[in-house]
Amino acid sequence: MSANEYAGTDERGEGFVTVYLGIDDTDTQESRGTGRLARSIADELSSEYTILGVTRHQLFVHDEIPYTSHNSAAVIHIDCNGDGSLQKIYLGAREMMLSDFIVGSDPGICIATSDTITPPVIAFGWSAKNTVLTQEDARHHAKNCGITLEGLGGTNGGIIGALAGVGLAASGEDGRFVQRGRSRMMTGSRSVDELLASGIDQVMTRDREPILEGHVEIRKFPKPALVNGKAVLFVAGTDGHYQDLVVG
Repeated sequence: MSANEYAGTDERGEGFVTVYLGIDDTDTQESRGTGRLARSIADELSSEYTILGVTRHQLFVHDEIPYTSHNSAAVIHIDCNGDGSLQKIYLGAREMMLSDFIVGSDPGICIATSDTITPPVIAFGWSAKNTVLTQEDARHHAKNCGITLEGLGGTNGGIIGALAGVGLAASGEDGRFVQRGRSRMMTGSRSVDELLASGIDQVMTRDREPILEGHVEIRKFPKPALVNGKAVLFVAGTDGHYQDLVVG
């Protein structure tokens, strides 16, 4: 999926685009995680905007990169009509992050519409999965594309992961959903029909064989991967009896 897939005048109406709101380095070892904060922000925004999901993106784990436990960024995918909502979304999320600032964290926030996320920004995201990058690198790419990127405390190091997460989310081919529709409510044994109705787009095996019926045993809650711009739950098993897999 390209960064522009959601832009345009499809069935959502004139001028709708996807907004990607990325956050990173908002936590410490003892605090709530970045993913939880992202879900809280998404819940708050959902009163005014359609939340398409929240994704987690694994970044490079290296001794030169400060991180708490896994070095992952979180991105909120928002359906937006571009009527000035971008600034409102940004300021609202920024305020929530500042009000929940954790001493010892280095939070960063990034917001961009699908039509401003260029191939170099997506490439920056892929590089962040296996390369030590700098704040200067992140600011350079954001400035060139007119993308809002800001550090909100500490060393401001979270701007690297925030921008990388936005690029990876816009690629449509990285990470996994930690929130998608009602999917977090799907616990225990669930039918494929229930999973699809909850917001998951497809259920399939690692060999990309679609699963259209049967039951899936969910370990905790479904964590569908972001594949070709869709929420895909991978499973293992046969004859209508499956187990969910965590991929991405």
